[in-house]
Amino acid sequence: MKPTRRKFTPEEKARVMLEMLKEEKSVSQLASEHGIHANVLTRWKSEAVQNLSQLFVDDRKGITKMKQEYEQQIDELYAEVGKLTTQLSWIKKKSGL
Repeated sequence: MKPTRRKFTPEEKARVMLEMLKEEKSVSQLASEHGIHANVLTRWKSEAVQNLSQLFVDDRKGITKMKQEYEQQIDELYAEVGKLTTQLSWIKKKSGL
């Protein structure tokens, strides 16, 4: 029977990466403490360093665009509900219900 892979949350990865970046312990020490292979820690570190610049990206424009799209979708859905309500009342009136 194969052992299942451990899944680490982003918070756990961040905590281990902070320890690794402090350089108080070696990679092998951290690996044995946390039960993670040293190659995995090295890969996490390289990913963290590559994506570090994304922490400082101002994404307010993207959020504003998403908000506008969401509000437009809400308006379209309300218009559709109104249209269907009108059609239903017309059908009820014509059928005598």
